[in-house]
Amino acid sequence: MNQAAHIHPHIVLAGGGTAGHVNPLLAVADAIRAIDPEARISVIGTQVGLESRLVPAAGYELDTIEKVPFPRRPDLDALRFPVRWRRETAHVKQILRSREADVVVGFGGYAAAPVYAAAHAMGLPVALHESNARAGMANKLGARWADYIGVVYEGCGLKAAKDGARIERVGLPLRPAIARLVGKLESDRAAARREGAAALGVGADQPIVLVTGGSLGAVSLNRAVASAADDLLEHAQVIHLTGRGKLDEVRRIVAGRVGEAALAGIGAESAHAGDYHAAEYLERIDLAFACADLIICRSGAGMVSELTALGLPAVYVPLPIGNGEQRFNAQPVVDAGGGIMVADADMTADWVRAHVPGLLADADRLAAMGRKAWDYGIRDAAETMARRTLDLARRG
Repeated sequence: MNQAAHIHPHIVLAGGGTAGHVNPLLAVADAIRAIDPEARISVIGTQVGLESRLVPAAGYELDTIEKVPFPRRPDLDALRFPVRWRRETAHVKQILRSREADVVVGFGGYAAAPVYAAAHAMGLPVALHESNARAGMANKLGARWADYIGVVYEGCGLKAAKDGARIERVGLPLRPAIARLVGKLESDRAAARREGAAALGVGADQPIVLVTGGSLGAVSLNRAVASAADDLLEHAQVIHLTGRGKLDEVRRIVAGRVGEAALAGIGAESAHAGDYHAAEYLERIDLAFACADLIICRSGAGMVSELTALGLPAVYVPLPIGNGEQRFNAQPVVDAGGGIMVADADMTADWVRAHVPGLLADADRLAAMGRKAWDYGIRDAAETMARRTLDLARRG
């Protein structure tokens, strides 16, 4: 171990590819820096994932390795895998030695697996964080050697295999904008609502429904909600984030139901336009979270964790592909009473008309759902992961 580790440990964080890996990584890095400003922090990722842009922008040094995806079928890539694995693992060892690493913390993704293997071979402590309800292959490998495992969901498939290792439900490390909003909601939820509503051009004194299918949008959500615009607007304002390339269709459907006059953009300049506010994307989605009474959305791990941390009731519509992990993400929240789950095939305009207006009209039920979401949510995951990591570094 680096002899100065008890004073200035060097922590190497590994992972990337998607925002689901990079945002928690950066949140933990920031928490480590806040707790121990003298700690040295660097990141191992790839040149092709989001980390290549976001990590340097956040002020952290990035060492890059090649992607080494695990083979899923017996093909040419499977034959090449052993050589590529050995090469990248050796590269990681060089990085860890040059950085004088005291501990490695992985967040899953292509970059994490060879880092786990290299750290284990070098006798370095290993911590990892799993965001999903069903753990990925990299973290399943890393769990074999991990000294500490932080998870968002119990029963995600990871087990602490190493003697003395610990597994703990810590929640999702929140990105800065969401963490700041948590603080605002805790101190004055009404003021946060007014601020968000004013910035987006919606009325703070009327119910607000936020619809989002993520950056790419979700056609089923878009069509179902837009086609029920006439019923929804009798009870609430709508903020609808359609996803890239899907705004025109939503606007056509809404205009066909309630007329062009009902449509508005998003922003303070649209405050006196219609009550159906549509845009492809919203950079400051925290402003929409601040003023929304109900969210209709997909149930990605990040979305579920952020909404529960904020205490927001939601209608979750899991993405109907893959291994069904989005359903597993939302199920514990639904079981706790903090949300409703609807299958994608059932998310129709008729379903929206039959359920959403009644929910909006029942303020007591909405408030109860919000409280139960808040009770399920965890808001200090980044700090917990940071403290566990620093403890490992100092114990060596």
